[in-house]
Amino acid sequence: INILTSEVNDNSVSLKWTTSSEENNSGFDIERSIVKAQTSDEWIKISYIKGHGTTTSPNNYEFTDRNLNSGKYKYRLKQIDFNGHFRYNDLSNEVVIGNPEKFELSQNYPNPFNPVTNLGFGISNLGFVTLIVYDVLGNEITTLVNEIKPAGYYEIEFNGSGLPSRIYY
Repeated sequence: INILTSEVNDNSVSLKWTTSSEENNSGFDIERSIVKAQTSDEWIKISYIKGHGTTTSPNNYEFTDRNLNSGKYKYRLKQIDFNGHFRYNDLSNEVVIGNPEKFELSQNYPNPFNPVTNLGFGISNLGFVTLIVYDVLGNEITTLVNEIKPAGYYEIEFNGSGLPSRIYY
């Protein structure tokens, strides 16, 4: 790997890397670690990108890690050969996901869902947050969040098992 870079856009991180050539390259595990109190937690695999085997041509790769909570993160690539050998390439810098500039509520994903979906939201200041799910008739179905939250990006899961198939707000 010649170059491994990161770019932050709100609460998403785009990783880009280039290889000048590849030999026996099966692909890349993309791993992330959360930085807490100047140390990293364990590394978790978040995705896999297929390599180009053996080639003398340069190749460009890209991956976007979306909907992250506010905080500091480290990333690394585990380049894996077809024979099982591997080596790590660490991103040289920590990535910081800051606080949003204003309140935001993201589109749920997946949508449509059965039975679980995720909702992302961000708040710019410490405040009381209430997130309620309603049916199409305006009936309250459930309260997902009802507490004081510090500024930051958050993600909450909504499990609709046991609810009829319809539109919810």
